[in-house]
Amino acid sequence: MAAAGSVTVALHVAEVLETIVSGCLGPEGRQVLCTKPTGEVLLSRDGGRLLKALHLEHPVARVMVACVSSHLRKTGDGAKTFIIFLCHLLRGLREITDKEKDYFIFENIQTCGRHWKNCCQWKFISQALLTFQTQILDYIMDHYLSRHFLSIFSSCSKERTLCRSSLEMLLGAYFCGRVGRNNHNLISQLMCDYVFKCTACESRFEEVLEIVDDCFVELKVGVTGLPVSDSRIIAGLVLQRDFSVYCPADGDIRIAIVTETIQPLFSVSGSEFILNSEAQFQTSQLWITERTKAIVKHLQSQNVKLLLSTVKQPDLVIYCAGLNGISVVECLSSEELSLIQRVIGLAPFTLPEASSQYELSHTALVEFCKPLILRSKRYVHLGLMSTCSFTPHCVVLCGPVQGLIEQHEDALHGAFKMLRQVFKDLDLNYVTQTSDQNCTSGPCIYENSRENNELPKIVNSSIQRSYQDTVVKSKGELAKTQTNLKVCSNLIVPGVKLEKNVLCSGPKVAVTDSYQTEETLRCSSPNKGTIMDDHEPYIESNSANSTTENTRREISYGNLQVTKLARKDSMLSLRYKSLEMHTSQSYYFSSIPAGCVLPVGGNFEILLHYYLLNYAKKCQQSEQTMVSRIIANALLGVPRILYKSKKGNYSFPQVYVRALQTLQTNQPMISNQTGLESVAGKYQLLTSVLQCLTNILTVDLVISIERQPQEICDQDSEEEL
Repeated sequence: MAAAGSVTVALHVAEVLETIVSGCLGPEGRQVLCTKPTGEVLLSRDGGRLLKALHLEHPVARVMVACVSSHLRKTGDGAKTFIIFLCHLLRGLREITDKEKDYFIFENIQTCGRHWKNCCQWKFISQALLTFQTQILDYIMDHYLSRHFLSIFSSCSKERTLCRSSLEMLLGAYFCGRVGRNNHNLISQLMCDYVFKCTACESRFEEVLEIVDDCFVELKVGVTGLPVSDSRIIAGLVLQRDFSVYCPADGDIRIAIVTETIQPLFSVSGSEFILNSEAQFQTSQLWITERTKAIVKHLQSQNVKLLLSTVKQPDLVIYCAGLNGISVVECLSSEELSLIQRVIGLAPFTLPEASSQYELSHTALVEFCKPLILRSKRYVHLGLMSTCSFTPHCVVLCGPVQGLIEQHEDALHGAFKMLRQVFKDLDLNYVTQTSDQNCTSGPCIYENSRENNELPKIVNSSIQRSYQDTVVKSKGELAKTQTNLKVCSNLIVPGVKLEKNVLCSGPKVAVTDSYQTEETLRCSSPNKGTIMDDHEPYIESNSANSTTENTRREISYGNLQVTKLARKDSMLSLRYKSLEMHTSQSYYFSSIPAGCVLPVGGNFEILLHYYLLNYAKKCQQSEQTMVSRIIANALLGVPRILYKSKKGNYSFPQVYVRALQTLQTNQPMISNQTGLESVAGKYQLLTSVLQCLTNILTVDLVISIERQPQEICDQDSEEEL
């Protein structure tokens, strides 16, 4: 693919993919029927499964689908929105490059169009997109969108409590676009119950979701031939295999794990066992038999009633175990073994420990051990006593055919990935440049803005975060304190009581002479990289808590060096002040608190569209203005499709106009949707699309190879020798 036609070719490919996924977007989306050459049929509305089922030959299409798959592996959400947003971005780029003028209202618009069409290469455009991703997007999210965020947590205390009704709305909206209309409520309720049953401590949801996401295959069981309504949650762990020998047991049941055969071998690796006669062979066999019986007898004396083995045990071991009342489960996979070890913290024992002179230390108690029959298949059902925050439960998914069960499994697994992102703080960092004359500020673009420098860890409250601007003129002396932000919350979900995630507040700050700051900032001249002054640092601190940690962290950005003791419950803002230019650069390190959500129905896209257009009007850099406008208009592609079938007051033009009027008058936004969606998921989706578009624009040439070249290997070749 040549550079001159990269956008056109990529747009044609994206439009084909958009045609496939756009019809199944949203709660009223339809299912798509795919047939494979093998005769298999896929009926689904899951964008990830549909894209994976396609047999793609075009290299650009493969790149797009690979980017979608990479995004889904991390977030579990957004396959259809990814393609739709990417397609609209490509349309916007083509309109800019094909026309001499732009249709937006902007000064010097023809000059800007010629600048993009004649002077800029695609790689320059891709760099502008990357700059937007690393700087402007974080600035808009932190300064504007944050005032609209809601929270799924129902407590303002340090120990966050998950609100069940909020979780149900979040999961309901997620499954609505992936599971059929007849089953999405059932699957959503099933997962909500599973999350709360598996969580022993409400403040440890992150650990639970991590275990379930990593070990989801081992925590689900699919049963065909039954209606979906028979799906249920079973307490304990279900191993998808049967007992090699089962002995019912009462009272305390101890289990042991072994990773090698209990029966001794004639010889070990690297040694040689020599037999000179038949009598020696029979004597050796007798010793092995007696030794095996002694080991099993010792296990029985230690009250071990269940033996889990990762290898196939000899028949003699199985026979002896049955005689001693020990149940045996063989051939556990490495994933099953890893899950059991994470839950109960049990390590495998070695053969020397099985000697009568040793007491087994690697054993654990289980509540029960019994067979489980689902349909016509037997499973091993274990009641593990967890030593972590995860209480073992398995979800049994039923369905008339295997294909439907697989769709529900993929949807559940993706939902756990999505929840993992919801329960994490999303770090933001950007630079703003402020002029002392007009007191206007905006993100300042600088190189290497996202390098992996060690930054102070920001721990924000999930319900409230205070922004306070503080100016420090000397060490230990606070000269001026100002607060200039007020509480803003303007999203209303009908019929739903949610905790407002107040991210901006402006309390008064009381300053005493005994206040001492642990921050030192040494700034150099704008043209030099050396430290010049240590007497009058200019620091803007957004901290409401002066408690400091003992960890010292250092940050370096070009001509700025900061040494700071990381603080809790604060947003760090460091300002570099230029005396010659009367401007200052502030380096902000903030975060989106865990649990932030927005109502579904295109609210995130419309909000970001509005604030990006406002930013574009104030931006003085033509490249960033154009990129902001292209992205802002591409964002509306998703709500346009969502409201495509609506009429009257619920049509897209009416919804869009009402949203703009509400934002312009600073009135509360009213959403007619009851579902919720993750803010972090939307942010990550946007950055993934921009990264994919950047990769496409930087492709200079595509070489198509019809067949794989054959490797000619000549062992007698002197050249290879």
